[in-house]
Amino acid sequence: MKRWFLRILGGLVVVLALAALSVYVLSERRLARTYKVPQDEVAIPTDEEGIARGAYLATSISNCRDCHGKDLSGGIMVDDGALGRISAPNLTTGEGGIGEHLENDDLVRAIRYGVAADGTALKIMPADDFNSLSDEDLGAIIAYVRSVPPVDELQPSFVLRPLGRTLVALGQLEIFPVERIDLAAPRPKTLKPEVSKVYGKYLAQIAGCTGCHGPGLSGGQIPGAPPDFPQAANLTPSGDVGDWRFQDFLSTIRSGKNPKGHSLAEEMPWRNFAGMSDQELRAIWLFVASVPAREAGTR
Repeated sequence: MKRWFLRILGGLVVVLALAALSVYVLSERRLARTYKVPQDEVAIPTDEEGIARGAYLATSISNCRDCHGKDLSGGIMVDDGALGRISAPNLTTGEGGIGEHLENDDLVRAIRYGVAADGTALKIMPADDFNSLSDEDLGAIIAYVRSVPPVDELQPSFVLRPLGRTLVALGQLEIFPVERIDLAAPRPKTLKPEVSKVYGKYLAQIAGCTGCHGPGLSGGQIPGAPPDFPQAANLTPSGDVGDWRFQDFLSTIRSGKNPKGHSLAEEMPWRNFAGMSDQELRAIWLFVASVPAREAGTR
């Protein structure tokens, strides 16, 4: 009886070892996958106006500094004992930074497509939001990144732990935004800032509103977010904002509290968006108010 038990136990050990090896191989294969993306020609401004525009975009709209820090020296985004660790790199030219090693084309590829210089996918980098950036605005952001003083800061390397490897191997961990991007979609050269639904949709895309709340703004679980991350609110007429007017929206973004006095979740970057002009926020509202009602969580 004991001999049979040992045989069964030994068989289970072999099966588990083979399963672990399969997970490792499959996850490594996904991590090593390369992506061929368009080679976009984007002009990088050198004048103060262009750099200032990039700083504004990185601070109040596209929120680069939320992940990379106020000085762009990076920071740890996720560090979970089961899933793994992902850090935003130091973008400056300081010690530990990657700024001096990146060409402008590398930054275009990273921001617009979420792909590194070696063709592999960047993790969590919200390129599916930034993919809509006009060439002019993308160039301005890169000009701003280039202008930031060097900071000596080395961020910890990427680590994928057992549960994370398993989910990556099964295609259940959405940490590769490049896989959600239509690489063939056209990108605008420039867009005239105006109070219109079209420009509002553009701002909502590059600010990540549609990334978190979904293309249809119905909210729900955010792709790639940790399981305990708050769900995005339903911004359609069937959601909590169904009876809002522009002033309600404006006050909420400016104060961080909705018309009922409830504070927005800390994960909602309203403090950044509060820096937008009334005209920009009105344009976004025109877009938000135009979407049809949807069931919450249907994206």
